[in-house]
Amino acid sequence: MGKVKLGDIAVLINGDRGKNYPSQKEIITSGGIPFVNAGHLNGRAIEFEAMNYITPEKYEKLNSGKFQQNDILYCLRGSLGKKALINDNIYGAIASSLVIIRPNLEKVRPQYLMLALETPLIKEQLFKFNNGSSQPNLSAKSVKEYKLELPDLFIQDSIISKLEKVRNLIEDEKQEKLLLDNLIQARFVEMFGDPITNSKLLPIEKIEERYFLKAGITTKAEDIHDYLKDKYEIPCYGGNGIRGYVENLSYEGCYPIIGRQGALCGNVQYATGKFHATEHAVLVSTLKNDNTMWVYYMLKLMDLYRYHTGAAQPGLAVKKLNTIDVIVADINLQNQFAAFVHQINKSKFVIHKFLYCTTHNTKSIIKPRPNTKESGKIRGRETTCRRILTF
Repeated sequence: MGKVKLGDIAVLINGDRGKNYPSQKEIITSGGIPFVNAGHLNGRAIEFEAMNYITPEKYEKLNSGKFQQNDILYCLRGSLGKKALINDNIYGAIASSLVIIRPNLEKVRPQYLMLALETPLIKEQLFKFNNGSSQPNLSAKSVKEYKLELPDLFIQDSIISKLEKVRNLIEDEKQEKLLLDNLIQARFVEMFGDPITNSKLLPIEKIEERYFLKAGITTKAEDIHDYLKDKYEIPCYGGNGIRGYVENLSYEGCYPIIGRQGALCGNVQYATGKFHATEHAVLVSTLKNDNTMWVYYMLKLMDLYRYHTGAAQPGLAVKKLNTIDVIVADINLQNQFAAFVHQINKSKFVIHKFLYCTTHNTKSIIKPRPNTKESGKIRGRETTCRRILTF
């Protein structure tokens, strides 16, 4: 047990940055081998929706940056520290913004290393080693210097096992929340039809005739932080939803927000109260007094991603969004639907509270069990393990 450097328990592999690095023309949208960038990392695994690919022939020519099972993909530029674990027997290549962390399986479990890379200690080192200015930037060499606590494999396995039980509970609650979301969408279609096909033959108008779209404010990455009470409390919306928290608000009220840049462009969020929006988020204001909650669900069901352009960096232009036809519904029916959503959201709030409390109390799962032979061994590690399990 003790602190070790990441470079002592894992090999770090950069992407191929030579002449064999895939050009924009060589990146395809289907039928190849995954070519992963930061936008495809969801925190635990790779997000294959809107994935980029390269041909098998191009993959074979790469000299570096080829990942495999048990590797961790780690972001070096932009969204520093964003990561994913390759759980399945898949392989692919990484963009130059990532690095592969390949654990020494005789010293560390990949699942434990993923957990250790989320601790406050690592986050502190992450920003210490940041050598970027307008674009946050790390080097693989600096990441090798990260120091972390490394218990023996038995303790690692115990932590992983208990954490997995907690995550299963979280997944069950997420599924329940998803069912409630599906109920709301089903109710929308029942009342107003499919907004894409206009199955109820409602009146239609162009978005620019019904709403005013405005991009948010250009925001430096270093101005966005993790939540910190009394300091960074204002949620910051970017192209893929909430990016983090900032010190000062830019907007206040209830707004649907369309993400216009990134792998999840076209996603729709709903901001309430005080918030900030970056240049990659588009605020939707109503021009004809539509219910904003109704507008939010209508836009979500419109599948706006289908209007994106670009492969390596998908995007939505406000000019294009303004030309899209949307359905127009009676305001009284809109308000009825919004009241239904309000009732469902009460149940969703209970689930959200459970998820928040469970996630932020994960450290409790490492309390020793007196009736096990190894409890003394675990007890001696409790302080260290609790620190490791603090997200």
